[in-house]
Amino acid sequence: MTLSEMRRILTARQIHLRKSLGQNFLHDGNQLRRIAHLADLHPNDPVLEVGPGLGPLTELLLTGAREVLAIEKDARLIPALQERFAGEPRLRLIHADAIEFLTRHTGDWTSWKLVAALPYSAASEILTTIALAPTCPERLVVTLQQEVAQRLEAGPGSPDYGVLTLVVRQRYLPAASFDIPASCFFPTPEVTSTCLALHRRTQETLSPLERRTFVRLVRTAFAQRRKMMFKLLRRVWDEPALHSAFHSSSISETCRAEALALAGFEDLARRLSHLDTNAEANGQEANNHN
Repeated sequence: MTLSEMRRILTARQIHLRKSLGQNFLHDGNQLRRIAHLADLHPNDPVLEVGPGLGPLTELLLTGAREVLAIEKDARLIPALQERFAGEPRLRLIHADAIEFLTRHTGDWTSWKLVAALPYSAASEILTTIALAPTCPERLVVTLQQEVAQRLEAGPGSPDYGVLTLVVRQRYLPAASFDIPASCFFPTPEVTSTCLALHRRTQETLSPLERRTFVRLVRTAFAQRRKMMFKLLRRVWDEPALHSAFHSSSISETCRAEALALAGFEDLARRLSHLDTNAEANGQEANNHN
C-alpha cells in the first residue's frame, strides 16, 4: 500500500487518524517486507496482529501464514479492512481493545506468532499483557518507539532497565532489530521506530505462582529505583524472610533494583513465593469462613 493509496482511503472515508490511539501507519513496502521476513512465517503458522490499520502488513502476513487474527480498536477502520479482505477465509478480524481482548482470552497462544506495528500509546502494556499470559506466542515481531525497544534490550545498570525489561525478558530473548525512519509512517511521528524480534525462551524458569511473586517483586523494587530494594521490599514481605532470601541468593541488602540481573530477581521470587502461597491460602480460608 503506497502513501497515496493510504491517503485516498482515509480521505474517501473521512477518517482523521488519532494521536490518542497511537495511529501512525507504516506504508513503506520495503520496511513492511523486512518485518514479515523477521517473522519467518511458515504455512502452518497462526499469526496475531494488533492494530492492522488499513492492512498493509496484514496482506503480507496472509501470504505466508495459515491464518491471521487481527484486532483493531478503531471502529472506523473495520469497514475498510472488511472491504479490502472480502472473501479471505484465513483472516479473522475482531473489533476490540487489544489489551482487554488479550486479558480475557483463555486459549493457548503457544504456537502463535505476534507480528504487528503496535500502537505507540499501548505498546508497553500490550507486551506486558502478553508476557504475563499463562501461555504466550513463540515469537514477537513488533514495531514500536525506539525508546521502548531500548528498554526491552537494556541490561542492569542502564537507565532503560526496569519493570518492562524484566517482565518481558522473563519469557523472551531479543533476537534481532532494525530502526525504521519516521518518514516511513503516516502521519510522520516525532520519534524513530524500531522493529524488534523476540523469541520465547525454550524453557519456563518460573512456575505460575513464582511468576506472580516475580512481578510483584519487580514492581515493588522499581517503585523508587534509586533506593535500596531491601527497604522497599519490607513493605510487602516479612523482614526475616527477606534477610534469608537475600542471604541465600548472595544478594547484598544494599543492592538497588537497577543493578540486579534477571536471574537474581528470579532467584528471589522462588525463595519468596512460598510466602505468597501462604497468603493466598489464608485469604481463601478467610473467604470460606465469610
